[in-house]
Amino acid sequence: MNALHWPHNARCAVVVTVDFNDEHGILTQEPRIAGREKSLSVWRYGAKRGVDRVLDALDEFDVRSSWFLPGRVAQTHTDLLHRIDAQQHEIGTSGFRCENFDTLTFDQQRQAFLAGQQALVDTLGRRVQGFRSFTGNWAPGFADFLRSEGVTWSSSWRGDDLPYFHLPDADANAGRVMASDTPPLIELPLHYELEDEPYFVYNLSPAVPVGQPRIPSYREVLANWKQDFAAFRRFGLCFVLRLHPELIGTAGRIDVLRELLAEMRSHDDVWFATGAEVADWWRQNVDGNEPGHPVDVFARHREAAR
Repeated sequence: MNALHWPHNARCAVVVTVDFNDEHGILTQEPRIAGREKSLSVWRYGAKRGVDRVLDALDEFDVRSSWFLPGRVAQTHTDLLHRIDAQQHEIGTSGFRCENFDTLTFDQQRQAFLAGQQALVDTLGRRVQGFRSFTGNWAPGFADFLRSEGVTWSSSWRGDDLPYFHLPDADANAGRVMASDTPPLIELPLHYELEDEPYFVYNLSPAVPVGQPRIPSYREVLANWKQDFAAFRRFGLCFVLRLHPELIGTAGRIDVLRELLAEMRSHDDVWFATGAEVADWWRQNVDGNEPGHPVDVFARHREAAR
């Protein structure tokens, strides 16, 4: 793969994303935690301590990030949302209660998004451009719905090291972006190894995760992230980091983030950007997905199966 020429002649792009879900994410993953205040306090820690530590670390290294909040968190932690927004970080939505889209119909997914978007409008006075599905999946046609609601980018799916287009359903067979009054939806793909949750999520009872193989060496996690960053920079890719304030924002782990940011900032050929900035640049400078991109192949098979 040839390295792209990112803005300012950068070698690679870096997007730091933060999921501020409070207790709603874990309640979706593990409903048995409902009513167990000790367990819920593990995830409420993000609002109490983690958000401020993450904001301080980002400010220290002059990094603007993209935060995803379900609408309920916007309603219950309005002060924190305003603090995040005041520091010029991008705000996106992840539904109303981090809904499990695998269990929802298209219309239910639609209602979850609209409720989350409205809560952010009520709090911030504006609509947001970014969306993250908590579980990653959505029903056929949902990407088109997001576009119709003014969403320009998602960071929900995987399957690549570079952004890609979610083509409108009618255009999936064309393999290119068709002219439209609304911009195409850009996906900023994720990788599990670039998230803090697979390393650090933990609760004793109910067991999260099942089997409880977590809490690894902080030094080794940092080494993994540095190695991934070096590879993404070498190949000219888009490094999307996914963090959770209740996990990375503890007193000890915040230095893992600080050391990673220091390493990335030590290079003068890295473009730090929000998700919306990367999506906008990609839309203006890339004609469409590479021929045979998996997202287009999947769309064609889905259409043929209807």
